Amino acid sequence: MSLYFTVKTLHILSATLMVGTGFGTAFYLFWANRSGSVTAQSVVARWVCRADWWFTTPAVIFQPLSGLWLAQHMGWPLTATWIWLTLALYALAGACWLPVVWLQLKMAKLAQAAHQTGSDMPAAYWRYARRWELLGYPAFCATVVIYFLMVFKPA
Repeated sequence: MSLYFTVKTLHILSATLMVGTGFGTAFYLFWANRSGSVTAQSVVARWVCRADWWFTTPAVIFQPLSGLWLAQHMGWPLTATWIWLTLALYALAGACWLPVVWLQLKMAKLAQAAHQTGSDMPAAYWRYARRWELLGYPAFCATVVIYFLMVFKPA
């Protein structure tokens, strides 16, 4: 197997891991937040943070490195519409994701404290959860468009 196909395969797998983990963890925390169970919110928020660090973060780092290497290897100019648009959307997703990570950490701490004390979720948790959710929509939509750009490579 050539280096190109190895990098391309890892690029596709890491894109799947990045988007899949992001969507999956968002799905579970979204519904845990609507469950009315502080215990569920506490457990899910903690594991969402771990999944982001273990799976999403390495993929987020690998994606632009492998993508730029593949483009260079294939001789595609970075000025190609699909490449600069992909990079712009990736930057948008990243600009949403970084605050999401911070919000998730805060939410996990608040949920853990509420669970340990047997209290209701504080108002700050719900403010963070709303911002977390609002930032997730454009980030996810951007990554879906990036998939189409990677596959179709429009001129």
